[in-house]
This record gives sequence, structure tokens and C-alpha cells, in this order.
Amino acid sequence: MSTENEGNEANAVPPAPSAPPVPVDTPAAASAESAPSGDPYGEPVRDPYAAPAGNAPGEVPAAPAAPPATGAHPVAASAPAHHEGAPAHAAPAAGSGSWPPPQPPAMPSYASGGGSGSGWGASYHPEEPKPGGRRGGLVAAVLAAALIAGGVGGGIGYWAAERNDDDTGSTTVSASDMPSDLKREPGSVANIANSALPSVVTIEAQSGGGEGGTGTGFVYDTQGHILTNNHVVASAAEGGKLQATFSNGKKYAAEVVGRAEGYDVAVIKLKNAPEGLKPLKLGNSDRVAVGDSTIAIGAPFGLSNTVTTGIVSAKNRPVTSSDGGQSGKSSYMSALQTDASINPGNSGGPLLDARGAVIGINSAIKPADSGGGLGGSGQSGSIGLGFAIPVNQAKNVAQQLIKTGKPVYPVIGASVALQQDGTNGATIPEDGTNGSAAVTPNGPADKAGLKPGDVITKLDDTVVDSGPTLIGQIWTHKPGDKVKLTYERGGKEHTVEVTLGERKGDS
Repeated sequence: MSTENEGNEANAVPPAPSAPPVPVDTPAAASAESAPSGDPYGEPVRDPYAAPAGNAPGEVPAAPAAPPATGAHPVAASAPAHHEGAPAHAAPAAGSGSWPPPQPPAMPSYASGGGSGSGWGASYHPEEPKPGGRRGGLVAAVLAAALIAGGVGGGIGYWAAERNDDDTGSTTVSASDMPSDLKREPGSVANIANSALPSVVTIEAQSGGGEGGTGTGFVYDTQGHILTNNHVVASAAEGGKLQATFSNGKKYAAEVVGRAEGYDVAVIKLKNAPEGLKPLKLGNSDRVAVGDSTIAIGAPFGLSNTVTTGIVSAKNRPVTSSDGGQSGKSSYMSALQTDASINPGNSGGPLLDARGAVIGINSAIKPADSGGGLGGSGQSGSIGLGFAIPVNQAKNVAQQLIKTGKPVYPVIGASVALQQDGTNGATIPEDGTNGSAAVTPNGPADKAGLKPGDVITKLDDTVVDSGPTLIGQIWTHKPGDKVKLTYERGGKEHTVEVTLGERKGDS
């Protein structure tokens, strides 16, 4: 492997720093732009990571494996309903001749609480993992809900009230609830959701061995390309099966066009794409501001077409995630953080702004029981810490995947330590992976004068507090971009300009 893409320290992928890097200024509101059509190019800790692709209904998913161990990482390299109601009481027969009539029951049958109700299962139930581990991420699990007879009681109660109104000549007027009368104001959440849902799909991925899970994706162009997370489709990438289901219930077989493990982005294509596909409009994630409204759409725990809302909680949040260990790769992102409820199965779905434009791909969450890391093995629901890949970055990756099938990563040609070593920055270690050079000879970092032991503290105006933060920031750029790196050496601060190199594919 290239020394640009290897590290040498650390035993595990470190948790994301608690505070986001500090940008110089806060961008203004996002401006939407139409989604590309034709041949454009083309998740970060992960729904939040999408749930791994699905299994047979009724099977409880296993918790995903812990992130793979990684050491120092080169900057900008890949690392990683049926329910039973209450019994009905028989009404006394009319004209029985008895007087007075029998007393009504103390409590109407419809208010008695009903039966216990059957379990309500999510559509995705992953199989038990086979020895050797399975692809993890956030795995969709069984969602159980107790259904009581309250709905039945409500229906009977309304019917009785309506009969009484008719009998007494009431002048009460009931509002119509027919679908044709349910109109929502432009810009409302209901209006945005109604417009976006037909362009969002639930993805079921299955490996050749039958393992898999459920995630989400959205229409990227009129040719049938669907944008999603790599960890959603990875299990089906080698001889597996993919199926995309639209909100109207129509299903289409799909195939993987390209995957970028380091970015956690993937593009799939419908094999027999229908005409009239409506790509979602893409916004400008660089101009998103903290506090902006967000709308997330996905299939949490297999519950397709779920809509949740929130705000942008933070920007440039460094996030490191793992797909569960099978590939040995981690992904890095400078993520948008949102408090919109995101759960396993939301992975790969769109994060929309207040105008319905996509500003990110929901890729990861921090579960409450996952310890200190993000995208860990915890299977609890949302605690308001969701992370999305900025759409500007995802769009660039998608365009390359559609064009070549392979991702391209910007690099500086140097390894960085992934775990904190007491310094506040990204340290270039003395040695690279497997004894290779920590600074690639004649690479971008070498040409700029960087050496082992240097601690990088800034990239342009963004504060760098760790190796993963630096990697995530570099990956928001493109090969050939010029960036300013501020570093410390011997107690003195220096700033140099570096022209980013490139690495093709996941190594």
C-alpha cells in the first residue's frame, strides 16, 4: 500500500473530538441547485451509519462488531397491523318487551383496554452473524409496539356521537378529512415531505451468504442512479442482491456502480429504471448555518418513509466510523451534526433543508450505549446526535463513481497518528505503517518541508485537534487544491502551502 495511506500508531479508531473545529466565520443560508442529470460524478460516524443490509422478517439483528483497529493514518487516505381489539358486548334485542330495559355495562367494550395486541415488527430483521463477524454499522433491529383497542373505541365513540347529533338536530359541522382536501402550505414540513418521499427509496442489500440489512437512498439523476452510504450496500457488492423500493411500493432490482469506503459513499443504479424519475435537488452544504431547520427521511429500524425534523446542531464535526470490521476500513468526515431523530436504517437517506434541498447524507449516530465511540455496536435509538456527510463532498464523490467506478482521495503524502498523544493537533509519527516512511519522499508534504514529529494544528482557518479531524478536513477538498497547513516544530509555529496529491481507489 502507498505510504500516503498508512499510519502506524493507535489500537482502535478513536472517538470523534467533543468539539468541532472552529471555522473563521459562519456561512449564510444554503442555496439550492438542481440535481445533475445525465452523467454526474459519483456516509461520517455513520443512520447516522445505515443499517447493514436486511434479513428475513422475524429474526433479531445482532449488534455490529467494534470498529477495526487502525494505527496512524495518512492524511486523506481511506481508513475506513394486526392487533386484537376488545371483545364486543352484545346489545339488547330491540322490542324484547321487558321494561325497564337492561342497564348498560359499567364500561363500554371499546374502552376496556382491549387485548394485548400482537408485536409490530420492522421490515428488516438481520440474520444471526456467521463465525468471523459480519458487516456492522448501525444494524436495524426489531421495533415492538403494544397496540391497544383505543383506536377501536375512538371509532365507535365518534360513530355514536354522530348518531346523537343527527337525532337531536345538532348544528355542529365536522371538517372534511378527505385526501383531496388535505393541502399544506408551500415550505411546510408536510409539503416538503410529500414532494421528497417519491424520490427516496428503501434499500435491501443481501450478500451471497444471505446476510444483509436495510438502509435508505435517494434518486440522484433521471438515469436511475441512487446515492447512498457504502456501508448500506457493501454486503451486496460482491455477488449479492440489491433491491430498491419506492414510497409507492414499487420495487426495482439494482446494482452497485461504485463505492468509496473512506468517504462512506456509494452509487447504485436501478436495472430497469422507470421513466419520470425526479431527482432531489441538491443544496450547498458550505452555506448551511447552525440552527437551520433540517428534515431527515429514511427507514429507521425498517420503517420505510419515516420523516423526522430538527436543526443543524453543529458543522465541521470530525467523525470516524467503521463498517463493522470486514473490510478493515474506516471512514472519515467533517460532518453536519443534527438533532433530527436518526436511527439504524436511516443511513444513506437525505438530510433536507427548509426548502427541501439535500444538504447531507445521513450516515451515523452516536448510540447511548456505544461507549465513547461513534458508530459503535450500540443498538439504542436516537439520542439527538446524528451525523451527515455534507452534500458538496458526496456530490463530488458520486460524480467520480459514476464516471470511473472508483473514488479519488486528496492526500498530502504523510501519515498522522489517529490517537491523541497529549498534543493538540495531528502528529506526523516517526515511522509509517510497516516501517515505511511517514512522509512520502517527493510527495506534497515533503515538498512543503514537513517532517516526522511535526504537529499540524490548522488547515486553512480550521483548527485541527486530531488526526481524524485533519483527514476529514482534507477529504472535503479535491486533488490539486492548494491548502495552508499550520504546524508546530520545536515550539515554533510555521505555515506552508501544500498542493494536494491524489490516490485512486480504496487500498
